[in-house]
Order: sequence, then structure tokens, then C-alpha cells
Amino acid sequence: MQTDFKADPITAPAGLPGVDRLLQDVRLADLSGRVGRSCVVEAARTALEEARSRLLAGGSIDADGLADRVVAHVAAATAPSLRPVLNLTGTVVHTNLGRSALPEAAVEAMTEAARQPVDLEYDLAAGKRGDRDGHLEARIRSLTGAEAATAVNNNAAAVMLVLNTLANRRAVPVSRGELVEIGGSFRLPDVMRRAGARLVEVGATNRTHLKDYEEAMAARPALVLKAHTSNYSVIGFTKAVPERELSALCRRRGIPFCIDLGSGTLVDLERFGLPHEPTVQEALASGADLVTFSGDKLLGGPQAGVIAGRADLVARIKKNPMHRAFRLDKLRVAALDATLALYSQPERLAETVPTLHWLARPLQDIRDVAERVAAGLERAAPLGWQVAVVDCFSQVGSGALPAEALP
Repeated sequence: MQTDFKADPITAPAGLPGVDRLLQDVRLADLSGRVGRSCVVEAARTALEEARSRLLAGGSIDADGLADRVVAHVAAATAPSLRPVLNLTGTVVHTNLGRSALPEAAVEAMTEAARQPVDLEYDLAAGKRGDRDGHLEARIRSLTGAEAATAVNNNAAAVMLVLNTLANRRAVPVSRGELVEIGGSFRLPDVMRRAGARLVEVGATNRTHLKDYEEAMAARPALVLKAHTSNYSVIGFTKAVPERELSALCRRRGIPFCIDLGSGTLVDLERFGLPHEPTVQEALASGADLVTFSGDKLLGGPQAGVIAGRADLVARIKKNPMHRAFRLDKLRVAALDATLALYSQPERLAETVPTLHWLARPLQDIRDVAERVAAGLERAAPLGWQVAVVDCFSQVGSGALPAEALP
């Protein structure tokens, strides 16, 4: 029933109703039936405590508004933490906004996998335990030319797993110009240290020569790591050693050559009117024994880190106990599999992969949308405000093509 404590404002804490009396309000009784009594009780206690603090500060409380405050607290407590937003930042793949929007095929695959048990790690044909990488490896091999592949939960994990497996307590030469820092102040030297590898810095920040790597061989390194500087650009008086030369040096020394591509891409972005970004296929063709790259950046899929390359090295990595800690769950396996499948039709990627669609979007389309939004804002704006469409630039984001401005 509706209570009667709503006529006069409350001016002292003694005038506040108790929790039980407040819950008799018909609105809260109905709410308890929908979300549970315990949730409403907690919200009522919070609302009353807020009211008490306000009264002690000399304010007054509308008694009828107490129930409204409880309803508001329940709504806040039961609402999803993640909320949809409009990305108007000018950064297409925005890390803080969740990076790539998934293709519809990936969303459908995740939903289907979420609804029921799936053969994530079970071989139905053989009737025994299977390998979850089996759902992804064939596609990655076909698309990249790698002998084998495995996927973990992000590219930083992929790099850490490679280093911990192949270079634990051993030296790893890296050019000083490639000691990258990614978002959140995570630095490659820190990742290497946690992986157990010993960093050997070679060359200078702006120029590194083959002889620098040759001199680093005195440290008896376990492998050579080249990190693609995908989130910054060094220009001017610079030099970097080509991948093929590093690969040849590593072959002569009998050690693996690994490339961390960072954002990574499986297609030449020039087809979308963008500058060239090294592809996974090019990295492997240059002689890299292992290549690591992200799944949720230029690839346009879920968060993941892919390790592709020599079968014997991938097999060793998969035996590392850390591999289990970094593995993908069924939802991301489903989403990544569905995303990779879209790359079998490269001519349709601008239609099927949202990230590539937005990167390839014609300028006139963007202008048309901006003009429609401007017209709506102008109608809603206070008197005297002016709304105009002006030319500006965007960026790819998530550590890809840092020096390129998109019109």
C-alpha cells in the first residue's frame, strides 16, 4: 500500500522513516518483486544514509522523494557496467572504447557458442580430448603461410610466451629504437624481464646496423627480436636492418628470428587507400621464424594474440605451462574463427569487417553524416549557438600507422 509519510518536508534525522516503513511504498514493493528484496533493502539504506547526511548539514528532504532515490540506486546497481557509446573521438580503433567492433559473423558465432556446450577441446571424430587451437590453426596457416600457429589472450601475452619459452634466462638483442611502450605504460623491456629474458640493447635510438647485431652475438643470445614500431615513428637520420638480413644472420648462428608486429594486418592496407603497413605474410616471407600480432586491432576481431611460424617452435610454446594461463575461452575462439573466415573473401572485407569498413569509408560519406548531425544539433542548440562542419583529420589508433592522418 502507499504510505502516508510524504506531505511535509523532513527537517531532522528523527523524521526519517525506517527501512521497513520505506519499503512499504508501492513502487518499492513492485521493485522488490523484480530485482529481489536484498537489492532494494541495500538501496533503501543508502538513500536513508544520504538523507541523514543532508539533514545534518542543515538541509531538508522531500519525504516522497525518498522512494525515488531508492529506485535510482537500484537502477544504478542493476545496470550493466559497460555502456554503449558513440565513438566521435577521431580515433577509429580506440583502445579505451574497446578497440574493434566485431563483424556480425563473429557476434553470431560468439552468441551460438555461449548458448550451449561446444567441441572446444574435444575431438568428436576420435572420441578423445582435442586441441582448441585446432579451430583456428588451419585458417591462420592458410592465410599467412605459417607452418603452425597458436592464439592467446593478447599480443603482449604472445610476446611474453615466446620469450619465456625460447629465451628464459638468456640474452635477446633488440634495437634501441624498438624498445616500445604500449598503452598503460607497459614497456617491452618490462615484458622481457617478466618473461625471464635478458635484454641486450643494440644500436642507437635512430640508427641500428647489422654489425650491432653481430656484436651482440657475443652474448650467446637465444633469439633475435624485432619489434615493429607500430605506435610511433622515428624519422630523419635513421637506419634499421632489413628483416631478411636479420633472418640470414640468425640462420648462420642457428637461433630463431622473431618479429613482434604489434597491431598486425593480414591484408595490404593500400587497397583501402591507406599507407602500407607490414603484413604477417610479409614478415614470415622475410624469414621470420615466429611472428606475433593482435586480433583486435587492424585484424578487426576479438582481443587475442596470435603466434605464427615454425611448427617446432610453436609446439614448444604450446607445452609451456604459461600457455594454459594465456589461452582463449570458447567465446573468443568462436569470434576469432569467424573473423578469420571472412578473410577468405578479401574483396568483401570493407563490407564484412567493421574496422576495415570505417578505415575505407569515403570522405564524402563522412561529410554527409557530419552535415546531418550538424543540422540536428543546430535545431537543438540554444539561441545564439552556431554549428558548422569543418575539415579535420582522424587516426587509425591502437598503435597502427601513428604518423598517418586520415582526412
